[in-house]
Amino acid sequence: MFKILEQSLGSHWSIAVDRVRASQWRLRGAKMGKKSRVGRGCLIERPWLFHTGERAWIEPYTYIKIVSSQASVDLGEQVFIGFSSEFNIIGKLSVGNNVLLGPGCFIVDHNHIHKQSKFIADQGCEYKPVSIEDDVWLGAKSIILPGVTLRKGSIVAAGAVVKDDVESMAIVAGVPARKIGRAHV
Repeated sequence: MFKILEQSLGSHWSIAVDRVRASQWRLRGAKMGKKSRVGRGCLIERPWLFHTGERAWIEPYTYIKIVSSQASVDLGEQVFIGFSSEFNIIGKLSVGNNVLLGPGCFIVDHNHIHKQSKFIADQGCEYKPVSIEDDVWLGAKSIILPGVTLRKGSIVAAGAVVKDDVESMAIVAGVPARKIGRAHV
């Protein structure tokens, strides 16, 4: 029903419906700031461990998988999460204010332990928190690996795989991501 109304009434209706969805996530325990929006088809596992500041916008089909009851996902104000992005968090993800994630981004804070003496599935995981500071831009389908800190103003190119910290105002690209320049000051 919402989809038919969205098509007939346009963007104002779409904003209203997204805000209703955010309210529904609040009822499930998520702490979402005022004027936050959640697109259709989004899934948040353990929503009571999910927090946003004001005006967070999560586009459709984003999957926020909070694996552990001790984990937390904290988004700042005016954070934009692009279509079909995924977070897979067992410990902690913190995202600052005014951060943009392009469509299809993937952020993970853990890896399977892999020693030869046991099957990988039987060894558990080790985690390192991920931190994204203010005013960071992640290009479409970029991947952020465990323990990474993206400093203020940094830019990650589309398709990059970031395994190391990124300095403030740096632009990184590639697999693995390497510095290719600096953002304009």
